[in-house]
Amino acid sequence: MSKICVKELFIHPFKGLSPQNCGSVEVQVGHGIKGDRSFALMFKEDAQHPDSTKVPWMKKQHFAMQNDWAGLAALDCYYEAATGTLTVKRKGVELLVADTNSPTGRDRIGAFFTGYLAGIYPTQAARHPNRAPLQLVGEYGKTRYPDREGVHISLVSQATLDNLSELAGLQVDVRRFRPNIVLDGVPAWGEFDWVGKEMQLGSARIAITARINRCLNIDVNPETGERDISLLTLLKKHFQHTQTGVLAQVITSGTVAIGDIMTQLSE
Repeated sequence: MSKICVKELFIHPFKGLSPQNCGSVEVQVGHGIKGDRSFALMFKEDAQHPDSTKVPWMKKQHFAMQNDWAGLAALDCYYEAATGTLTVKRKGVELLVADTNSPTGRDRIGAFFTGYLAGIYPTQAARHPNRAPLQLVGEYGKTRYPDREGVHISLVSQATLDNLSELAGLQVDVRRFRPNIVLDGVPAWGEFDWVGKEMQLGSARIAITARINRCLNIDVNPETGERDISLLTLLKKHFQHTQTGVLAQVITSGTVAIGDIMTQLSE
């Protein structure tokens, strides 16, 4: 295996909203990356927990997601973990600053996104086309709402993204795929060969468990919130599948930083 290193790191503090670049991340057994998908915007008709900070994992159909509501991608959302503050902007204009640690702030966040969904349109297959009110659920670093119940992290090769860009005739933004870790030094689609293997990544140990099946979210431009490249169709046409990147479970907790090397452990 050639030298493989970490090129970019992302967390997505709010499921379905903007990713944030990181210089390093903590990975934890049984949890994944600390801070990733800690919060979600749940449709209130599905909320049955009096304490919104302790809502357990649920399937993504219960939450507002970009694959249903592409316009969510047009919002620039930034979460500051030290203060618990969420800031939302669009085209540089500040729309919301709210505290996730207070009931009042959490209500403001739910009300803001409820109003935002009222002004945009869902896909034809959206699970909540009636724009039901939203409630903020979760607590930073404690809850997690990934798409799959088994906690995981996601990795993708930069060469895979470059190959897709060549086929699409346009630069494909990595944020379309919402990965945690982007890797250099891997041939295009070479990450698929890791399934079933264990890797040393920074000071952590991970097990690659599966390829990632994609949804319509990859067609959405992360800057504009518009569906502008039919990547799902492109994958089917050229590769007869709709997969990019791989999932991994954390075997040993540790830290992963930009520039860290990933190596395959002995089988």
